[in-house]
Amino acid sequence: MSRTVTVDTHLHTVASYDSEMLPERLLRRAEAVGLDGVVVTDHDTVEGAHVVADLAADSPVTAIVGCEVSTADGHLLAIGVEEAPASDEPLAATAERIRRRGGVAVVPHPFQRSRHGASADAIDGVDGIEVYNALTLVNLRNEQATRYARAADYPAFGGSDAHRPGGIGLAATEVELPTGSGCTADAVLDALRAGRTAAVGRRTSTWQYVTRLVATARYNASSPL
Repeated sequence: MSRTVTVDTHLHTVASYDSEMLPERLLRRAEAVGLDGVVVTDHDTVEGAHVVADLAADSPVTAIVGCEVSTADGHLLAIGVEEAPASDEPLAATAERIRRRGGVAVVPHPFQRSRHGASADAIDGVDGIEVYNALTLVNLRNEQATRYARAADYPAFGGSDAHRPGGIGLAATEVELPTGSGCTADAVLDALRAGRTAAVGRRTSTWQYVTRLVATARYNASSPL
């Protein structure tokens, strides 16, 4: 026997350059939409995730520290780590380092080159594939990711990739826990490592998608070459 909880495994706070989401609002929205847990995955930092985890002590929502690592081969989610892995290293080596530290390595939005998605050739030694990312206008890459994960026998994950409160929970990962097990960070991480997951969700609105593109474009334009 088992029970299923719903965890959004890909979220950003103001600690990410392209997000305006305050940690307090993230938790309030997660509770409002009925999530059991969240994983905060800011870009190359765990600062925001630790703030959310501290705040979650007074929330029914379980918060897990993570980050979205900029590897040399594309982005990689590091779930359940206390420190951010070094960036610009090969994806496979980064995944190995994450797993050695007790974390879970998941490839977000694969094959989407404009969003630093990893190619099939670069993916190796990970714990799962994000087959449903809500931040999309069309579902072609999600469908491609689903086919790849099935063919390569990787567990399926879903995440909203939300940078604003309205996107939280649009996509998520259903996690199967043993009956009687509480929705603790340790229990969720054990289930993620074991691949007891399924992706659920729907796409973001056109307005949310365009807003995200504009924010990214502004950051890229203001960044030094």
